[in-house]
Amino acid sequence: MYPVLKLKKNEDRRIRAGHLWVFSNEVDTKVSPFDQFESGQLVDVRSAGDKSLGIAYINPISLICARIMSRDPKHPPSQSLLVHRIKMALSLRERFFAQPYYRLVFGESDFLPGLVVDRYGDVLVVQITTAGMEMMKLEIIAALEKVIRPNSILLRNDSSAREREGLPVYIESVLGEVPEQVIIEDMGVKYQVPIQSGQKTGWFYDQRMNRKLLTDISTGQRVLDVFSYIGAWGVKAAVEGATEVVCVDASAQALEQAGVNAELNNVADRMSGIQGDAFKALKELREEREKFDVVIVDPPAFIKRKKDFKQGREAYQRLNRMAIQLLSKDGILVSGSCSYHLPRGELQKTMLQAARHLDRNMQILAQGYQGPDHPVHPAIPETEYLKAIFARIIPV
Repeated sequence: MYPVLKLKKNEDRRIRAGHLWVFSNEVDTKVSPFDQFESGQLVDVRSAGDKSLGIAYINPISLICARIMSRDPKHPPSQSLLVHRIKMALSLRERFFAQPYYRLVFGESDFLPGLVVDRYGDVLVVQITTAGMEMMKLEIIAALEKVIRPNSILLRNDSSAREREGLPVYIESVLGEVPEQVIIEDMGVKYQVPIQSGQKTGWFYDQRMNRKLLTDISTGQRVLDVFSYIGAWGVKAAVEGATEVVCVDASAQALEQAGVNAELNNVADRMSGIQGDAFKALKELREEREKFDVVIVDPPAFIKRKKDFKQGREAYQRLNRMAIQLLSKDGILVSGSCSYHLPRGELQKTMLQAARHLDRNMQILAQGYQGPDHPVHPAIPETEYLKAIFARIIPV
């Protein structure tokens, strides 16, 4: 029924264990030459022994050349399968969240590789990152309409991942009138989110469960939120009783939005912003002898590829060291990383080395993970990427 993508001998073990990716160097190109396939085409992935491993879509120009959509030949990729998978994803989110604000689909972890959907009430923001999912775009939209019945759907297909797949980047409204801003509620705090012009899909739901811990450490404290974006951590800290919150971000527009969110929650009088490079801002705050009881550093991924590890790790260590220099004697450092290539143990080690460099001791108080709307696929380590470590930094 489908053209065959034959694997080399013993290259089926990882897929049998549950992984959904086929790498180009695992393919027996003598039997299955790449030039016979079209980008986005459905293929039957088979072992060297000719056993079917699943139906996948293929992209011959990508390092991840195929991604499995279905293990059951009786249920090949279709709108019906998409509806089923989205319903399964929805049922999980509704177990954890009473309000319709969450990541509805998290790619491979929801068995929909190459698809991300964030829900903002009656508005859905969709990111398609692979050629196979792009081929199913109309079916995806129809499935979302059937399951969710949203008022509007926005395609934020402007990520760099699409360029690696040979796809054009674009932003397109495909259903209803998509607003520039939406208001959501996250851990009891209201935020106005710029879904059309903001980073990624406009908001970062993944740190939600970790921000909840600010309830226990913010009251009566002076808080610094570095890489604040539109104030997810900072506004939450102010709502939980921080006496003062200073947000630092490179984007003046993001800081302006953080101010809007502070006003939404009646904490604007306790919040201020510093626009500029985070490292320069931290240096200037130190020169001004500023001190904070809680410092939050939640940067973008410093290590996007494995080859960037050394340079990226140095950036994390430098960031944590500069953050510690601004802490009061018994302060708390909240350090986050969304770099998959920086393991949790390495982040801990980086924080400890930064503390010891300054002759300080460190106690880990809590560790955070991505929320349940970003489930981890246990056979795909890449789906477990987020770390948040809460540490007490004290003099020796």
